[in-house]
Amino acid sequence: MPPSRTTPPGAAGQSAGGVPPAEAVAPLLRGVAVLRTLTDAGGTLSLSELERATGLARSTVDRVTGTLARMGYLRLDGRDAALSPRLMELGNAYLAALRLPGLLDGYAEELADELDESVSLAVPDGDGIRFIHQATRRRTMSLSFRIGDLLPAERTAPGPVFAADWTEAQWARWAARRDADPEDRGFPGVPPRGRDGRAPRGRDDFAGRAPRARDRGWAVDDQLIEPGLIALALPVRDPDGRVVCALSVVSHTSRHSADSLPEALLPHVRATVAAMERELRQAGPSPAGYTPVGGGTPTPAGYTPVGGGTPTPTPPAPAGLAAWTGASKQELGREFVESLARGLTVLTAFGEGREALTLAAVARATGLARATARRALITWEHLGYVAGAEGTFRLTPRVLALGFPPLSRTTLPQIATPHLAALARRVHDSASLAVLAGDDVQYTARVATSRIMSVNITLGTRFPAYATSMGRVLLAGLPDAERAARLARTELRPLTPYTLTRRPDLAKALDRVRREGYALVDEELEEGLRSIAVPVRDRDGEVVAAVNVAMHSSRRSVAECVAGVLPELRAEVARIEADLHVAGRFARIPAA
Repeated sequence: MPPSRTTPPGAAGQSAGGVPPAEAVAPLLRGVAVLRTLTDAGGTLSLSELERATGLARSTVDRVTGTLARMGYLRLDGRDAALSPRLMELGNAYLAALRLPGLLDGYAEELADELDESVSLAVPDGDGIRFIHQATRRRTMSLSFRIGDLLPAERTAPGPVFAADWTEAQWARWAARRDADPEDRGFPGVPPRGRDGRAPRGRDDFAGRAPRARDRGWAVDDQLIEPGLIALALPVRDPDGRVVCALSVVSHTSRHSADSLPEALLPHVRATVAAMERELRQAGPSPAGYTPVGGGTPTPAGYTPVGGGTPTPTPPAPAGLAAWTGASKQELGREFVESLARGLTVLTAFGEGREALTLAAVARATGLARATARRALITWEHLGYVAGAEGTFRLTPRVLALGFPPLSRTTLPQIATPHLAALARRVHDSASLAVLAGDDVQYTARVATSRIMSVNITLGTRFPAYATSMGRVLLAGLPDAERAARLARTELRPLTPYTLTRRPDLAKALDRVRREGYALVDEELEEGLRSIAVPVRDRDGEVVAAVNVAMHSSRRSVAECVAGVLPELRAEVARIEADLHVAGRFARIPAA
């Protein structure tokens, strides 16, 4: 039976406490504090707010944020600091090492489609649960949890599933945490309890729910997060019978009650769990160690300096972390905190096939000296992001707390906008992002320039795809059959005297766009308007959007557009794609 709730508060806590060990890397501790503060605040804070929230000196905040910006993990915009999608590579390292999202997310998506309800995968994290996958169904009232969100176990359906196997010590930590934080203020992802410690629907008998979950093999959350929200969860076990995650289906009281939910859904969820467990058996154990092929070294991303300028390129593997940080230190001086950069990169040593690493493997993967890697691992272990046992180290779910929740809900327009701004500053003309919407292109992000004579387009504007540079890029990226079908049904009206209106001519133009990788449209949409566009591709190489630079034809000749604008356009789109590929590895990134 669970212990009584008289355990002293010192036994609990969602974040590691106590005095850091003497070998801990102090700048890394401060950098993590900044990242956690920004994460809990939704991803953006002013530098003054960061100073107040972390208790760090302003000079320290400036140095930490400058270093994080250099790594591509943070974007500095005037007085504000915002998390960048590139930061998600830390959470991706954990999710790849865990393997569960990659192996099981397809089954979760199929179940969500079958039931037309939101489906989640969660893992235990201390006395809480943390989501590792979300298959969300859009409704007026729908699930708002994000990958990486941490919830108190007692207010969820997966919580009792995990707690069914808790030890006395784990129950003691849970009890102490509840006593120390009765309103759940340490869980930004959920509404707080009342001052009397009650959840929205009343005090929960968590100690009773856990044994029932063990006996029944499932658990229900009856509006413990907020009124109207109910969920059903079942454990997913590995071939050794250990619970590795929980599969949960979330619904609303307008569709089910806490009694009808398991009655209606249990057969479907059990079938999916059985399929997931078969997948885990077939996948087999993860390789225990890792040696980089060819001795390659993970390296930090490039960055764009505040106010524009020439982006620093990503150093090529195997250039090595030491060379990159050394060059950054030489350029930025004391404003670049080398030990913070090296400490963060230690997390990227882990990943698919690299679930458990020795100190030597971490040092080899990062190119760091063993002593440097060891101090970083000691720091991460103290903070609870790394667990060490029997000479090896593993990432814990807490790594997802480093920016993943707010960034996992980012969209392609949000990813692209800072890059469009950098592009517009360099070429001194407007830059836009668009997607196909029927037979039109629809503008989803745009940064305009201030000119007496400028291109006046607002978000949501639609133009015929056949007569625009972005439309031709998007049409050229379609499979041949789909492209042919679109051209066959599209009325090719002459919008100007220069518009291509013969289908054979347009088909040849699209073939050329596909070969050359860009489209230039000269006064076909509107006289005096010239634009050049390139495609944006996702991780699978599919064209999902297009970016263009538009200008009045008096600004540049066609040849000047190709020689001067196209290289800048391609370089910035490469940066958009790099962010998109990191952000989209384990999260769905809407194109609009």
